[in-house]
Amino acid sequence: MKTLQFSLGALALSLAGLVHAAPSVTASTDANALANAIGGTGITISNAQLITNGTNLANAAGLFSGGADTVGFDSGILLTTGTVNCASQGNTSNSCGLNGGAPGGAAGNDTVSLKFDFSSDTGNVFFRYVFASEEYNEYVNAGVNDAFQLLLNGVNIALLPGSGQEVSIDNVNCLSNAAFYRNNRANGPTSCASLGLDIQYDGLTTILTATGTGLSGLNTFEFKIFDRGDNVYDSAVFIQAGSFSGSNPVPLPGTLALAGLGLMGLGFSKRRKA
Repeated sequence: MKTLQFSLGALALSLAGLVHAAPSVTASTDANALANAIGGTGITISNAQLITNGTNLANAAGLFSGGADTVGFDSGILLTTGTVNCASQGNTSNSCGLNGGAPGGAAGNDTVSLKFDFSSDTGNVFFRYVFASEEYNEYVNAGVNDAFQLLLNGVNIALLPGSGQEVSIDNVNCLSNAAFYRNNRANGPTSCASLGLDIQYDGLTTILTATGTGLSGLNTFEFKIFDRGDNVYDSAVFIQAGSFSGSNPVPLPGTLALAGLGLMGLGFSKRRKA
């Protein structure tokens, strides 16, 4: 039994160490693979399209895993305004990104979207997501307000709880709606210490849940992320695998699962000692 106690504790420590690495990301232009990766229970998806506006955006979308300690959930897809490579490395640069668009206004800036039709068995749709950007913190309220939209039948449901504001650089940061923000850059305001996350983006939101209700028949959804003000530094939206579902997804986060495993080992040890 002592061997089992040691094995459980060692396993918990070993697994806990794994989640501190940057996410593993694979670029993909396969719209069906991306859409199906986030599809959950009670949802049927069809006619998926990956749409880009800009050049050199072949690596702007992809699938990721190992994101529990950085993104907040383990796996899913990401859409970026440049390259998925910014997600798969530690924060070693303040200017990661790919300039894939033409200068001069939003129409010329990088835009990437995943669009598909879907039906819901429950008449509802829910999913979980995280917005991240290299524009933090130096470009907050500086005219570089990258954002994204989650368009349910053309209506944006990427809104902050309570305020109804869109999720963007200017609306979610160290000083605005800070409860939904996680800072990952050392030179932020003194009241907003860096979390030192092993991901390139200088700031990320907490996990947010989007909700649509009262649906019937065939509906259209579009995940759309785009530059504002310039087209250099990247922003990204992460969507949790399997969370685009007809019921509210409340999976156990990987970090809590690991903590539970560690506590289980400790509890077992205590019982034996007693």
